[in-house]
Amino acid sequence: MTTAFMKAVDERAADALASGALQPIQAEQVEIIDGGLPFIVRWLSSLAAKDVAKPAMPGGPRDPDFNPFLSPEPALTVGPFGDHHVAILNKFPVCDRHLVLARREFAEQRQPLAYEDFWVLASLLSESGGLGFYNGGGPAGASQRHKHVQWLPAAPGNASLDPLIAHLSADAPESALEEHAVLPVRHVFARVLAQRSADVDASAASMSGAYGRACAKLGLEPDEEGLMPPCNMLVQNGWMLLVPRKQEHSHNVSVNALAFAGALYVKHPEHVAPIRKAGPLAVLAEASWER
Repeated sequence: MTTAFMKAVDERAADALASGALQPIQAEQVEIIDGGLPFIVRWLSSLAAKDVAKPAMPGGPRDPDFNPFLSPEPALTVGPFGDHHVAILNKFPVCDRHLVLARREFAEQRQPLAYEDFWVLASLLSESGGLGFYNGGGPAGASQRHKHVQWLPAAPGNASLDPLIAHLSADAPESALEEHAVLPVRHVFARVLAQRSADVDASAASMSGAYGRACAKLGLEPDEEGLMPPCNMLVQNGWMLLVPRKQEHSHNVSVNALAFAGALYVKHPEHVAPIRKAGPLAVLAEASWER
């Protein structure tokens, strides 16, 4: 069922594509099984276009103060979402309906996730399902400092935590923390009330509490400036995954949260072969901290 909000998303996307404000999705992909887990390695033309479109100062380097979320492009803006966020079409989407949920006022991307950040994800997850995720800082794959979370719909070929969730305890209580036996990186799964048709306020509170427990388990604390260590957060179908990060790139590929949900996105077709040779789990391990 398409909700009124998703109808607005689709109408905005159609107009943005027609005007050229939204990059069309052109993709080729290969599927790889590693450690019994399915991965998709997908070449997206929009990722190469993203580099070309980066604003630059005279002479070449990128303007570090450029902030596309402070005054989002009208053609990509769906509208206010909750009291603190605005919903924006990702200009360089990895799939249809790829949404950015950005804070209306500036906050650093590495500030701890707050209840309000989880509320917008809980609202989407409850109404439309899908995958919520967060790239906490440059080493975790974030391209912008302005605090934002993102959402993808559940659809064939999209990133998904479901293959990992299938190996977790189906009857785990809401407070449970678990590790996945195959993931070679430091991580923790936290059981949450975050799924389709869940009460939005209760789901947001559950996610906020789970995030705090997962951070404590992994020893992630804000520094003297109030910024968290780089990490990725993903949430889908009753589980949250938190992964501390060491570096953004591995095997010449930018690794963001979606890689831990089985989807690696590359800018050029020639980047696929090194991932196939090393194996996706080795790519994740190089970009993260060992268990």
